[in-house]
Amino acid sequence: MSGPSRPGGLSISSSPSGLSAPARRRLRSMPLYVVVWLIGVVMVTPLLYAVVSGFKTTDQLSDNAFGLPSPWVVSNYTDILASSSFWRMLGSSTLIAVGTTVLTVGAAALAAFALARFTFRGRELLFTLFTVGLMFPFAVAILPLFILLRTFGLLDNPWGVILPQAAFGLPMTLVILRGFFREIPGELEEAATLDGCSPFGFFWRVLLPMARPALGTVSVLAVVGSWNNFLLPLLVFSEPSWWTIPVGVQQFQGQYAADIARVFAYLVIAMIPALGFYAVAERQLIGGITAGATKG
Repeated sequence: MSGPSRPGGLSISSSPSGLSAPARRRLRSMPLYVVVWLIGVVMVTPLLYAVVSGFKTTDQLSDNAFGLPSPWVVSNYTDILASSSFWRMLGSSTLIAVGTTVLTVGAAALAAFALARFTFRGRELLFTLFTVGLMFPFAVAILPLFILLRTFGLLDNPWGVILPQAAFGLPMTLVILRGFFREIPGELEEAATLDGCSPFGFFWRVLLPMARPALGTVSVLAVVGSWNNFLLPLLVFSEPSWWTIPVGVQQFQGQYAADIARVFAYLVIAMIPALGFYAVAERQLIGGITAGATKG
């Protein structure tokens, strides 16, 4: 809306700065955009440096660490992709991550449903015992865990990694899912019961579909925790046939310690599956949150 008119028929703008409301909002958010771009540059620069360094030789890295390769050494990447050991480690990491995620989320969802929707004596005490697991460091359990796995014959066995990872991931997953399950209105459960739905039917048909955002979140946490785990696979697997990607990176660095460019190439290729998973998981999380908001 324009202000009072001047004698010549001109109008005075109601804004002291002469800017429209959208322009003022963009101006106020400019510092935030600058900070986001700076953070993005800081995060992407090391990744780009590793990618470019993988196309060099070690002599090129010594002579010109920040320049472009001359010539581009593509064999650093192709040799790794052609090796069967890398694909074996990739399959091992994928199998263990999927197994850990299914076991962790499945067990935690059932436990969270019981602790959130049922009232029984000792419920809060039992939940407190689960939350105590959040304060239990994994490194403290290395020796007794190794003895336990050896007793049950789970060394050099993927279950020797899947079961402990699921156990240590259970507390966080349970805390997140229980909080989400408790927010589901009780009227929905009453309506499902009146329609002849059993407690497990309500859990399977109503609660889990509504909990897709929470399930997506804990699944991402479980996959990332399993994929990045280095100490437990190193402890359990003595044979290369079940080595995971983090263990393979450590062994590759030891084998090619003098060939730094090849190590850069291996690190970049090892990061690609995780980056691809993040891209897919982000879309799934956004879709689940949107669906949950629509139902709510």
